[in-house]
Amino acid sequence: MPIDLICLDADDTLWHNMRHFVAAEDALLAMLAPFTDAGVARDTLTECEARNLPLYGYGAKGFTLSMIETALELGGDALPASVVGEILAAGRALLAHPVELLDGIEATLDALATQGRLVLVTKGDLLHQEAKLAASGLGDRFAGIEIVSDKTPATFTRIFDRYAVQPARAVMAGDSMRSDVLPAIEAGGWGAYVPQPLAWDHEHAPAPVNHHRFAQLRSLAELPEWIDRIARLDA
Repeated sequence: MPIDLICLDADDTLWHNMRHFVAAEDALLAMLAPFTDAGVARDTLTECEARNLPLYGYGAKGFTLSMIETALELGGDALPASVVGEILAAGRALLAHPVELLDGIEATLDALATQGRLVLVTKGDLLHQEAKLAASGLGDRFAGIEIVSDKTPATFTRIFDRYAVQPARAVMAGDSMRSDVLPAIEAGGWGAYVPQPLAWDHEHAPAPVNHHRFAQLRSLAELPEWIDRIARLDA
């Protein structure tokens, strides 16, 4: 059975993203150096992010709020107001950074477009994700754009239904095991994991063991060949 629908993540699958968050985090750690060591500050930020995800969701705006909360928690009354201003400036930089495509992405999308409909499936702040997609110049390559608050099996079931495709004829590829691969497989589709070196700890999860609808790829450029292998295997 050939693949008809190819779903792709955006951040750190099509363009660089996490390195900008890492830069903002490093800036925060430097601001908080007078109050605590880097390890404590990083752990506090991680805990704060996890606590705030149900409230703020994913993206630069929620991350900025978590940075402010972390600074207030660690600095207390001694925290200068100027530090909050610096954190807000770091958050604005996160929202305004240039979109840099990963190597070979355009050629890979051209190859994938000959194999099935392309749908972008990304989570985060709606306005920011729309802005990044517009800046990327890739929008016209997709038959659909799905910006969601989170990626769950129910999310992918709705997407497969919306594009009138059987789950077994759909692939999802991305850099998050937790958000891209596992829920797509649970919804009946195929999942391709394309790890990136700066993956957020929150997105880590154990890989499926000996699952025939799962593959780990070295880069997205290997996805067209894997899709061809799926079709040959079925035949």
